[in-house]
Amino acid sequence: MIRGAIAIFKRDFKKFLSNPFVVIMTLLMPIMYLVIFGNAMGGTISHIPVGVVQEVPPYNETPLFSNAVVALNHITQKDSQKLLDVTVYTDETAAKQDLAKGLIAAVVVFPSEVSNDHAVRLYLDSADSITPAIVESAVRGILAALGANNPVLVSKIYGDIKYIQFFGVGVIVMAIFTSTMFGGGIALIKDREAGIHEGYLVTPVQRTSIIAGIISSGTVRAFFAGTTIFLIDILITGIIIQSVEDLLLVLLVIFIACIGVTSLVVSFASRFSTQQEYASVVAFLNLILFMTSGAFYPVIGMPDWLRWIIAINPEYYAVHALRSIILRGQGLDVIGTDLIALLVFSSAMIILGIATYRRTLE
Repeated sequence: MIRGAIAIFKRDFKKFLSNPFVVIMTLLMPIMYLVIFGNAMGGTISHIPVGVVQEVPPYNETPLFSNAVVALNHITQKDSQKLLDVTVYTDETAAKQDLAKGLIAAVVVFPSEVSNDHAVRLYLDSADSITPAIVESAVRGILAALGANNPVLVSKIYGDIKYIQFFGVGVIVMAIFTSTMFGGGIALIKDREAGIHEGYLVTPVQRTSIIAGIISSGTVRAFFAGTTIFLIDILITGIIIQSVEDLLLVLLVIFIACIGVTSLVVSFASRFSTQQEYASVVAFLNLILFMTSGAFYPVIGMPDWLRWIIAINPEYYAVHALRSIILRGQGLDVIGTDLIALLVFSSAMIILGIATYRRTLE
C-alpha cells in the first residue's frame, strides 16, 4: 500500500515539474492576488468630480460660497492626493444634468443668502455605494471648519443603493466569464485532446467558420448564464427595472459582452494544448479583469498603474454600462461609449481568435 502511494506520488510530482509553465503560474498567482487585489480593493479614493453652484438671484458670490469652493478644492489626503476635483457652475440645471449623465459625482448648491437658516443642498450619485459618504463628509467638514451652521439637505438621486445592489451588477459579468471559461475554453481543449478538430481538416469547413461556430455556441451559453444571473439578481437585491427599454438595453449589453468575453477566452484556449496551462492562465486573467472592472470597488480608488488595465478591460465597460442602466436608469446617451468599446473589443477578439486558431488546424 505504501509503495503504491509513493509510486503515484512520484509520478504526479514529476508530471507537475515537467511543465515549467504551470509551476511558474502556481507561484505567480498568490503574488498577483496580493498585488492586484490589495491595490484594487480599499485604495484611496481621490479626485472625485464634484460640481458647486450658488442659488440665483442674486448673482453675486457670497463669502460662504467663495470660501467653501476654495476649501473643497484643496482637501488633501495622507498621500497628498486631492480628494475632490471641483467644477464651478453658474447654472444649477446644467450641474444637475452633468450629474445625471455621470460626468460628476455630486452637486453642492449653496444658498444665495448669508443667513445660517438657509440650507446647503447636496445631490449625490447614490449608484456608487462608497463615494457619496466621502463627499457628504467632506462638505459637512468644510462647513464646520468655516463656522457655517447651515443645515445640509442630502438628496440621493437614485435612492438608497445598498452594496449588494452595487456588487450584484458585477456578478452578472462574472457569470458570463465563468460560463465561457468552463463551457467554451475547456471544451475546446478537450476536443483538441480527443483529436476532434483535426478531423475538420478533411472537410470543406473553413477556419473562419469553425471559430465563428465555437464563438457563437459559447456566446449563447454565456448569454443564458448572464441573463439568468441578472433575473436572480433582481429577485435577491430588489432592483426594479424602470421600463421595457431599460430591460432591452440590459440584454443588449449582456449579449455584446458575451461575444467579447467568449472571443477572448477562445483565443486564449487556442494557444494551449493542455487544460492545466489553460486553467492557470485564465484564472490569472479572470483575476485581473474582474478586480479592475469596478465590480467590487470604484475604479476611481485604484492606483494609476492599474488604470491602463481599466482602459482595455471589457468587463469594466460592461459593468459600467449595466450599472448605468440598472441602478441609474440611464440610456444610450450615457452608455454609448461603453457599447462602442465592447463592440471594438469583440471585433478585435474575433480576429485574434481566427488568427490564433490557425495552429490548431495546421
